[in-house]
Amino acid sequence: MKKTASSLHLRLPATSANLGPAFDTGALALKMHLEIDAEAANRFSIAAQGRDTEACGKLEGNLVLETYKRLMEENGRPIQPLQLRVKNGIPLGMGCGSSAAARLAGIALAVEFGELGWQEQEILDASAFLEGHPDNATACWLGGMTVSAIAPRAATEHGDKPKEYPSVAVGRIEIPEHWSAVMVLPRDPVRTEESRKLLPDFYSRADVVQNLQHSSLLVAAFASGRDDLLRAAMLDCMHQPYRVAICPLLATMLPLAGSPGVLGAALSGAGPGILMVVERNLDRADLERRVGKALGDGSSCEVIECGFESQGAGSMVRRATPINAGA
Repeated sequence: MKKTASSLHLRLPATSANLGPAFDTGALALKMHLEIDAEAANRFSIAAQGRDTEACGKLEGNLVLETYKRLMEENGRPIQPLQLRVKNGIPLGMGCGSSAAARLAGIALAVEFGELGWQEQEILDASAFLEGHPDNATACWLGGMTVSAIAPRAATEHGDKPKEYPSVAVGRIEIPEHWSAVMVLPRDPVRTEESRKLLPDFYSRADVVQNLQHSSLLVAAFASGRDDLLRAAMLDCMHQPYRVAICPLLATMLPLAGSPGVLGAALSGAGPGILMVVERNLDRADLERRVGKALGDGSSCEVIECGFESQGAGSMVRRATPINAGA
């Protein structure tokens, strides 16, 4: 008999995607986490703590449970009720990859309690399909920096067989140790769908070429740890100029890139949060003073020196198996 976990512990990092020019392609894992302990139960329940407990603790419209139930149904498994204990450290609606972490959590629960037998590639393929893009999901599962692409074909049905998801190709880069991450978050969140609606359907050749240059330079900067490349590498002309209307913090924070200790800055995902790549030994109090000065009177933001996460969710799964599971 297969040994099935009686409980499962998940620790999924926040992520920052796009990184300026690498739209729907590049992402970084951050040291803010969604932690979930799950056990089989007679009915669904959630005990939540941390950030946004009301959203994380609801049973209806919960992205973790919706993803879990969907995959159990699609793969012909009975839906096993779960008792979840959730500790959330990822800001919701701020461009920190909260939806990717939630979907990956749901997938991991279905793989374990549905005994799907999926390996890493199948988990990444499913998460990228459900997210609509692979960037946040790959960084969340693998940690570090990831650059990913998805095969250009739609998911298909084959009779009664489960869905085949488009395949994800991903490269992972260790983030230079002398770099760290700071997130600057406004008070009000922005929905990704709302932010995406602002983007044009077509771009000029000049804009596409410019972003290709910058995104290639971005990979080179991270792979080589070149401080001097990062400010130029994180410049973008395909999504940030259009999103500044609903992410005004962008116009305020981008000029800080290149100032002492701040190597580069970009909108985090679809916003409205801002990612800053900084020198590891940067004086946080000094940075907060500069951020406050840039914001001016009457504005306030949360400044989080979170750092980068080298470990992905895939390496932080812990199982507890009953003693008599093999009987």
